Order: sequence, then structure tokens, then C-alpha cells
Amino acid sequence: MLWLGFLLLAQYRIRVLAQEGVPPALTPWLATAVALYAVARAVCAAALVV
Repeated sequence: MLWLGFLLLAQYRIRVLAQEGVPPALTPWLATAVALYAVARAVCAAALVV
């Protein structure tokens, strides 16, 4: 589920960047969400290794 959420956020950002004109800056909520997904995936990976 974490991987799916991460991919959905990435797809959203790709759509925003693909629009005409100057792409907007990365919003704080999107940056926070992506960082939290990455941390959660790392925690799950560590739990699997242990």
C-alpha cells in the first residue's frame, strides 16, 4: 500500500510538470507526503530484514 501511495503522488507531480508553461514549485504538502512515504517504506524494509 505504501508503494501504491508513493506512485500516486509521483504520478500527480508528473501531471503537474507536464502542463504548459512554467511548472509550479513543489508544494509543502506534497514534499512532506513523499518524505513520509519514503520513511515508512524504509521502516517496513528494516522490519522485514530483522
